[in-house]
Amino acid sequence: MDYDFSFFLALASLVTGIIWGGYLLFLKLSNIDPLSNKEPLLVEYAHSFFPIVFIVLILRSFIAEPFRIPSGSMMPTLLIGDFILVNKFTYGIRLPVFNNKIIELNEPDRGDIVVFRFPKNPEVDYIKRVVGLPGDRIAYYQKKILVNGKPAEQELIGEYQAVGKGLNMTGASHILENLTGVEHSILVNSDQPSVEGVFVVPEGHYFVMGDNRDNSNDSRYWGTVPEENLVGKAFFIWMSWDWDHKGLGFDRIGTILK
Repeated sequence: MDYDFSFFLALASLVTGIIWGGYLLFLKLSNIDPLSNKEPLLVEYAHSFFPIVFIVLILRSFIAEPFRIPSGSMMPTLLIGDFILVNKFTYGIRLPVFNNKIIELNEPDRGDIVVFRFPKNPEVDYIKRVVGLPGDRIAYYQKKILVNGKPAEQELIGEYQAVGKGLNMTGASHILENLTGVEHSILVNSDQPSVEGVFVVPEGHYFVMGDNRDNSNDSRYWGTVPEENLVGKAFFIWMSWDWDHKGLGFDRIGTILK
């Protein structure tokens, strides 16, 4: 069990709910009309905060959760300072705090952008793109992916021109990659060495990589992501702020992720 923000939301909901509900039960057992009785200060606070924290808990745990992109590992798809929403029910309904799946729904598809708890440190959330599904054989050689022996087609767009905190990626090759039917942009630096090899994805696991191929700490280095570590699917940029360049990125707000 991770003592994260969900834990404190659940705890706040429980405590305020018990205080408010207990007070109402006391009034009922005492035959006191709640409308004619002024609530004690503690109960008044619990009455005010319980609906708010409970609704936030439900929305954040079962509908969508906001995240901020802290690194450039998913450039050019996601930039440092992007604020995204993550669908929490696409891959099944999980209990908050405990993360136990209680309702089976969909499984990740190849090409999905997923947020997950980092296997080496579950208290840290990572975001990458799913490249390999359970049972897949993933090969990575000369900056190219092969999925079960089939190469992912690549088309050179041109030289990447970065802004803000991503300036170090200016000059990288901007490539359109077709990952067995899912097209998305990636960045490749031909002068930078990278890990190569063949990786077989175990059952119940996923092989993930960053779109910024030569600047991503992903499955090539630490292995696959267990299904139980999945948090959700990233689907929307609701705000973007570039502290080093132009401030609010109006051109990125409302972007649907794919």
